Amino acid sequence: MVNFFTLLTGYPGASGFGSGTTAEQVTQGIDASNLTAIVTGGSSGIGLETARVLALRNAHVFIAARNMSAANEAKQLILAQNKSARIDILNLDLCSIKSVTECAHHFLSLNLPLNILINNAGIMFCPFQLSEDGVELQFATNHLGHFLFTNLLLNKMKQTAKVTGIQGRIVILSSIAHVHTYPGGIIFDKINDENSYSDKRAYGQSKLANVLHANELSRRLKAEGANVTVNSIHPGLIMTNLMKHSYFLIRFINLLTRLLWKSVPQGAATTCYAALHPSLKGETGKYFVDCNELEPIALAKDEALAKKLWDFSEDLVKSASKLKQIN
Repeated sequence: MVNFFTLLTGYPGASGFGSGTTAEQVTQGIDASNLTAIVTGGSSGIGLETARVLALRNAHVFIAARNMSAANEAKQLILAQNKSARIDILNLDLCSIKSVTECAHHFLSLNLPLNILINNAGIMFCPFQLSEDGVELQFATNHLGHFLFTNLLLNKMKQTAKVTGIQGRIVILSSIAHVHTYPGGIIFDKINDENSYSDKRAYGQSKLANVLHANELSRRLKAEGANVTVNSIHPGLIMTNLMKHSYFLIRFINLLTRLLWKSVPQGAATTCYAALHPSLKGETGKYFVDCNELEPIALAKDEALAKKLWDFSEDLVKSASKLKQIN
């Protein structure tokens, strides 16, 4: 679990970084000018900071977001601070299989390399809703959309790594909330059951799915010898728009636990560390907190559960796609 001493003090761990490290500090001296990256949810919060810092380190960054106006504002904000930044935007609604597919195909049509994929976007603690494809919204947005998006871009990442010799990196944002989920971890037979729905446990379920997805994808890529790593991270407690559905509860918790919360630049540090730092070359299937490896809960390391989730996710995408075609 999280080391509360280092969390409170910001004292660095084995990596040399800690909870007080910012994204700029963790990437200091790194030249990413030969890298192309996609950051989902890069129009605000730690996604925006991640995109800004990757661009600061000279990467070509694509901000993939649902709100194109906000994405363009983010782009202009980055360009205002860094006129040489290479920033583009993509239209991506993760709770729509149609949008995810179109976004991936649009990027592929540009015939650009893809070195880094950061699955950052998400929603949190929302009331029970179904996506347009009929899937519970937190599971659809936080896991299923990213699962499909990653699979659609995976061949491009493997091809890029093979041609350039530069190892590809996939970073999947999870949360310490993966510890608070339904009994058994994933309620496969009740994903869309409103009667058993808990906004907090559903969020934890989706975050557990993020770690399981990263671990299973990592195993598959290693088995085929692909030069692409996959790691999951907990960015920390950060007050962002992600909290909007439980604003007053989160504000109250924030007042009681103020010393545990991070700034946005600190919140983006672990993402940027996993995406760019040379010390993580070849490191895959791991979970990072405060820029240091940490053991997730036992459910997150359950290979059988990860395989079941993978198969379930594939079937869910296929069935939702067929339903969309019928309608």
